[in-house]
Order: sequence, then C-alpha cells, then structure tokens
Amino acid sequence: MPNTEVSIVLGSYNRCSFLKTTIESIRKNGITVPYEIIVVDGGSSDGSLRWLSKQRDVLTIVQHNRGRFKGKEIKRRSWGYFMNLAFRATEGKYVVMVSDDCLLIPGAIMEGITLANQKVESGCKLGALAFYWRNWPDDEEFMVGHTLGDNMFVNHGLYLRSALEDIGWIDEGTFQFYHADGDLCLKLWDQGYEVLDSPNSFVEHFTHANNLVRSSNSAKQLEDWKAYLSKWEHKEFSSEGSWSYRQFEDKSHTYKMFPKKEILKYRMIKRISLINRWLKTLT
Repeated sequence: MPNTEVSIVLGSYNRCSFLKTTIESIRKNGITVPYEIIVVDGGSSDGSLRWLSKQRDVLTIVQHNRGRFKGKEIKRRSWGYFMNLAFRATEGKYVVMVSDDCLLIPGAIMEGITLANQKVESGCKLGALAFYWRNWPDDEEFMVGHTLGDNMFVNHGLYLRSALEDIGWIDEGTFQFYHADGDLCLKLWDQGYEVLDSPNSFVEHFTHANNLVRSSNSAKQLEDWKAYLSKWEHKEFSSEGSWSYRQFEDKSHTYKMFPKKEILKYRMIKRISLINRWLKTLT
C-alpha cells in the first residue's frame, strides 16, 4: 500500500476462529493512518487459508511448516523465520506484531503510533514500544515484560521497521519458538535503541487457544531458554527479568469478541479440572 504508515503482522496456524477475531479487532481499532495487515500462515488445514484468500485487505504468505509432502517430512521452521518473512514484506514506518490468539483493544495502535512519533521527534533512539497485555480470563491486570538485566521487551507491540532492519531482524537459528522476542529486544538495546512501554495500548490474549499446537511449541521452551542464557552470558546480566503491571478497564469489553465456542470449551475443561481436583481430596 502506498505511503503505508503502519504494518500489522501476525503468524497463524490452525486457529481460524481466533484469527478471524484478531483481524476484526485490527479493523475496528480506530486506525486513522494508512495501514496493511500481513499474515504468515504455517499451512493451516482448518479453513484458515480459504478464509484468508477472501480477505482483500490482508496479504497472506503461506509457508508450510508441518506434516509430510511427497513422502518427506516438511522441515520445521522457527518462529523467527516466519516473523521475518512478515517483517521483510512490510512497507510501514512502524510494524505492530500481535498473535493470532489476541485482540487489540480499541485505540491501541494509534496510541502506540502517537507516542512513537513523539519519542522520535524528541530525539529518542526508539526501537520498540511494548503494549500491555493479559491472559484472559485468568488475569486481572495487564503487563509488560522485562527480560535479562531488566531490559524491557515486546510480547505484543510496535517496532520501528528501520531499527529491525538495522539490527538484522530476528535470530532465526538459535531459537525454535520461545525467547526470540526477548533476544530481538536485547539486540535493539545492544545497538543503542530504547525499548519502552506504551501505557495506553492494551491487548487481550486468550491463553488456551488450540492447546495441541501450543504444547508442541512448549516442548522446546527449556531448550530455547538455555540457548538464550548462553547467547547473552557475556553480558553478565544481574537479573533474569520481571513484569510491570497496570490496571485498566476496557469499557468496550473487547474480550467478548473471542469465539464463544472456544470460551465455553475452556470453561468446561476448567470445571472438569476443578471436579477432578475435588475428587482427589476425597480419596
């Protein structure tokens, strides 16, 4: 899109119902500047690709990442590889990264852009802004993370595209799925960029979307964490990180956009878990 101000990017795999609501939350976010939406799909088989092909305001990149093809196992690519496909395809001055199980609360993107413009105009060497997010419905407060050395990092938020390009994008080889976002922000800090919070940008994250896919990623978390610590051990950081919290009342009740069927499924699983726990106390 000519003169694109912001590019919103996300990766997705077999979360069609969530993907639809994520993109709808982008469309309804109140963005007043030219923007584009880019989705990198890992070869979904749940109808996501069929639906995406009909969305004329979405650029879809398909990179099959699971299963077999012509008798051979498809090579699994890292999260960094997928996100770099999207990052490199962007045309915006700013890149907003979210997940396909998230909802952007109205105003989040323009709040981020306004703050980023102010910071850049004031002479700040800004690399990224972290949006506050929470795991709905488990958490009450929204949070942003501080990684090694208490340096802020971005789970969901806004980057300056020029900064991403300057530091060589995401490390695609060291991490399979986890901690590549923390590593990306440490690379920004290491090159003199600042990663700050956007105090009026909020995101709802549904923790329990497609637990089967999540479990296959989680299996690599310990390995990724060890690789992360090893990569940055030369800095001798004094802490492994923390969280900063904010209270916020979303008067739009954005969480109601999450797929009702998925919410009911989550509540049923939670209820069964509580019953099983109670039964164990009786034995």
